[in-house]
Amino acid sequence: MGNYICDNIGTAGAHLTFAGRDTVELAEKYGTPLYLLDEDKIREKCAAYTTAFRKYFPEGSLPLYASKANSFKQMYRIIKDTGLGIDVVSGGEIATARAAGFDLSKAYFHCNNKTDEEISFAIDSKVGYFVVDHLGELTALDAIAREKDVVQKVLLRITPGIDPHTYEEVNTGKVDSKFGSAIVTGQADEITKAALSLPHVSLKGFHCHVGSQVFGEDVYDRTAEVMLEFMADMEKKYGYVTEQFDIGGGFGVPYVESDGSIDIVQKIAEIAGTINKTCERLGIRVPAILMEPGRSIVADAGMTLYTCGFVKNIPGYKNYVSVDGGMTDNPRYALYGSRYTCYIASRMDEKCDMEADLVGRCCESGDIIQPGIRVPSGTQRGDIAAVCTTGAYNYSMASNYNRIPRPAVVMLKAGEDYPALRRETYEDIVRLDI
Repeated sequence: MGNYICDNIGTAGAHLTFAGRDTVELAEKYGTPLYLLDEDKIREKCAAYTTAFRKYFPEGSLPLYASKANSFKQMYRIIKDTGLGIDVVSGGEIATARAAGFDLSKAYFHCNNKTDEEISFAIDSKVGYFVVDHLGELTALDAIAREKDVVQKVLLRITPGIDPHTYEEVNTGKVDSKFGSAIVTGQADEITKAALSLPHVSLKGFHCHVGSQVFGEDVYDRTAEVMLEFMADMEKKYGYVTEQFDIGGGFGVPYVESDGSIDIVQKIAEIAGTINKTCERLGIRVPAILMEPGRSIVADAGMTLYTCGFVKNIPGYKNYVSVDGGMTDNPRYALYGSRYTCYIASRMDEKCDMEADLVGRCCESGDIIQPGIRVPSGTQRGDIAAVCTTGAYNYSMASNYNRIPRPAVVMLKAGEDYPALRRETYEDIVRLDI
């Protein structure tokens, strides 16, 4: 096998394989655009987290799958099977998890602007924990919980002031982030004091999240130290002993060969070491630890297949290879300038001797999947293109822009394939029209 960015990618003759399956055959069977998900890889990643948590963190610690990475019913069934909890950020994700039979007592509800309707729906759905973003939300939650005569368990989202040096668009740990209550402004202290005084919320701990696609070796160590010092201060000032500490998610995954990679078990062992040493230094009990892996569970378990359309050459300038999808099924290049590894899956035995932009079919100049990739000069209409590492934030961010139906999702497991989401039809596109 060649030097591919993930161990579930290979070749069989002229064709690219994914999870041991011929991608060209899968494209012929299910049509394109097509999302593929390697279920065995997803379960393998979940097992790595649960094993590491049992080994390195205190009893009661739990990895939470970050639903926003990829949310549909079969994902929640897999997550339930593997023993993880979930992080949900909307009423829609809660409804999807509930429809899949997920135990919502293991759900943590995030969002910086939960509506009254979502708060009420989440309480009625028996969501275990709310991750409260700011004082206004805390007050609203207490009032709605009072009306329902319940005491809702909460974590408080705290902004530690850590810059992970990742994409600015996904940097969430800085003081001026739209998320959380900042330590340095005194707002974290204020919301903690308020939570301890309100009768219909029960403070269980603190949450933070510093960003996404993080490779920096010391980001979580710095974050843990700042947060634990804050917890020690809250214990000293208010007598509150933290039960749970959610350190967030954000482990990076390789999208292109030059990206780094992270050994999940080793990284968790390092974070546990920092937490244990810091708690010992501060004289506080080590709380149960939560993390929110999303991308690191599903990203490299995903691949998107397209059928190539016209190949356009502008002599002396550039070449374009168009496909039958685009920013409707993958908006990440348009949003973040995200990099991807791309192949012409039906021509893997040919030399990549032409540079081209792989572009979508939408009526937008910015509808680019990846610029400047190398493809065989014989690439033509009808070939199959593959974009790797699309398991996270592709289906979940897909849209019907230009009224284009969203692709199907097909799961690959133990050499078999099965549909998890059907392809949208034109009837689906007009279904809500009045």
